[in-house]
Amino acid sequence: MLAIYVLWLRQLKRYVRSRSRIIGSLGQPILFLVALGFGLGPVFRRAGNGNYIDFLAPGVIAQGILFTAIFSGIELVWDRQFGFLKETLVAPVSRMSIMIGRTLGGATIATMQGMVVFLLTLVIGFRPYSLAHLPLFIVLMFLISLFFTAVGTTIASLLEDFQGFQLIMNFLVMPLFFLSGALFPLSGLSPVLTLITQINPLAYGVDGLRGALIHSSHFGIGLDIAVLAGLSVIMLTVGSYFFSRIEV
Repeated sequence: MLAIYVLWLRQLKRYVRSRSRIIGSLGQPILFLVALGFGLGPVFRRAGNGNYIDFLAPGVIAQGILFTAIFSGIELVWDRQFGFLKETLVAPVSRMSIMIGRTLGGATIATMQGMVVFLLTLVIGFRPYSLAHLPLFIVLMFLISLFFTAVGTTIASLLEDFQGFQLIMNFLVMPLFFLSGALFPLSGLSPVLTLITQINPLAYGVDGLRGALIHSSHFGIGLDIAVLAGLSVIMLTVGSYFFSRIEV
């Protein structure tokens, strides 16, 4: 437990020290909120779907979490290339504890990033229907963060260079986001898109955040939480296996 806590704290210190990373990660959420929120808002309203900013905000929050969480794996590649990981692996603790500590640290950072984006949406004009579900909103953010941080760590455990990691992440992240229902309603889609959204883990995260913030859920918040929690456990198990096989 001590090793997990130390690695969690180390991840947080890295994040706090990187002010440029914090500021830079807000660029895309601002772009989506302003360009799409105000640009497509009148069209969305004329279609009878209400305020597009309210609909879009949970998806943009999920996007901020996704990018921060999944790209946290690049720190593992960095540590591996420059020898810092070897110092950690020779410590008298299990590799599973190291992997869990790193993942929890990355998930906490991604959750904090999600809160920053949430505050940003309030400035833009988003208003949640009720603050009573704010604890549920935080739990959902953490589950999204935990799963995608574990995904990033798992992939980073299999790679040894930055280029390969970035190529895979760019290929993975954008389809996950655009096919999650973050930008459009999930009802009334074609059978192919319906199937894709149903097997997209981020779709359940976006749907859960939307349910907690604006009381509009396609799958049901109970199912959203169950899917995210189950996938997080599976990915932590898979990630621990591949992390244990790293050779430095």
